[in-house]
Amino acid sequence: MTSQIYRVDKFIVPEAAQQEFLAKVRSTHALLRSLPGCTQELVLEQTSGPGSYNYVTVLGWSDLAAIDAAKIEVRKLHANTDFHPQEMFNRLGIQADLGNYQAIDISA
Repeated sequence: MTSQIYRVDKFIVPEAAQQEFLAKVRSTHALLRSLPGCTQELVLEQTSGPGSYNYVTVLGWSDLAAIDAAKIEVRKLHANTDFHPQEMFNRLGIQADLGNYQAIDISA
């Protein structure tokens, strides 16, 4: 049986860029949460602590195939809306750390 996969994206978003950044997160996540295999969605904003990442998004997926299918749909959305994430990140000074994670059992 395959374990659930989590897509965890962490962002450093300057204050002046937050409104535009969150608008793009809203539109992208509206699509993602509607796709087959999406089991969980969280968008977190840091409220305290020394870390530099002030936004974290977490999406749970049933398996890697669901993530691969979601990537295709996101590319279509971005193409249809003429959105280029890396251009926006560069223009607004947003830094990102993106990756897939799997839960591990630490009870033993």
